[in-house]
Amino acid sequence: MKRAIYPGTFDPFTNGHIDILERASNIFDEIIIAVAVNSQKKPMFPAEERAEMIRECVAKYPSVKVDTLHTGLLIEYAREKKAVAIIRGLRQVADFEYEFQIALMNRHLCPEITTVFLMPNEKYTYLTSSIIREVASLGGDVSDFVPESVLKRLKAYLKP
Repeated sequence: MKRAIYPGTFDPFTNGHIDILERASNIFDEIIIAVAVNSQKKPMFPAEERAEMIRECVAKYPSVKVDTLHTGLLIEYAREKKAVAIIRGLRQVADFEYEFQIALMNRHLCPEITTVFLMPNEKYTYLTSSIIREVASLGGDVSDFVPESVLKRLKAYLKP
C-alpha cells in the first residue's frame, strides 16, 4: 500500500486543498491529512476544529484519513505512519523555493520518503487560507473557494 501524508495548517481547508487531495488520490492508495500546529502562526480555528472541518469535507473519500500533528518533525510522523511520500501543493514560484528547502532537509533526514509536489488547477493558484480568512473577515463572499461546511463555520465564527 502506498500511503502519503498531506500536511498543512489548513486554516481553513479550501477547494484548492481538495484539488490537490484529488490529484494525490490518483497516485496513492491512502492519504493522511495531517493538520499541523505551527507556533509561528495564529490560526483562526483550533487544530481539532480544523481537523473536524476537514473530516466533513473528505467524508466521500474512503482512502483519506485526518489526523493532527501537534509536535515533532513531520518526517518522523511520516516515518511512524509508514508513508512513502509527503504531498505538497505548489501554486507559484515563491512556494517552490521554500518547499524545495524543506523537501531537501526531509530527504536528508529520511531518504526513503519522497516529497511529491502537485500543482492545483489554475483557478486556485492565487488562493491561500490567509486570503480566505481576510476576505471572509471583511464580509466578502468566499463561497466559490471553500466547501459548504467550511463556509458555515467561517460565517458562524465571524458572526458579529
